[in-house]
Amino acid sequence: AMEKSYVSMFLLLIVISCALAKDAGKKDSKDATAKPKLPQTLSRGWGDQLIWTQTYEEALFRAKHSQKPLMIIHHLEDCPHSQALKKVFAEHKDIQKLAEKFILLNLVYETTDKNLAPDGQYVPRILFIDPSLTVRADITGRYSNRLYAYEPSDISLLYSNMQKALKLLKTEL
Repeated sequence: AMEKSYVSMFLLLIVISCALAKDAGKKDSKDATAKPKLPQTLSRGWGDQLIWTQTYEEALFRAKHSQKPLMIIHHLEDCPHSQALKKVFAEHKDIQKLAEKFILLNLVYETTDKNLAPDGQYVPRILFIDPSLTVRADITGRYSNRLYAYEPSDISLLYSNMQKALKLLKTEL
């Protein structure tokens, strides 16, 4: 019985130290408002040169105020499909260049916004939102059972969908 309580104490300490580390991280970023934030951490490997937003709310705010479309990538670190797509996305020069015209967000958790899961919560999935904050459910990949999924072999389709999201913008605004 004694050993059990040691284990739970130990786990509790780990949890507390993680929580403290998170808070410490938050404090630092406030002090560093003068310096541009390094996007590497927020990019999670999808494009370290690109500027990524931190939260869905921030992304929506920026899309609305900059009049740029928003691209949201749902993925998981331990999902081989996500990893494979991330690799081709990050290495695709044209996509990385085009991505500069978007507000960017990649998420490893689901938001409470049901509009971001029009046909389910699977990963990887990529959705576009225009500056009027409408989810462009019409910009889809090639799979009828997972409309917003992309495989590495679909990278040129993703590229043309990004172009489509920018074009729609020009004609509608």
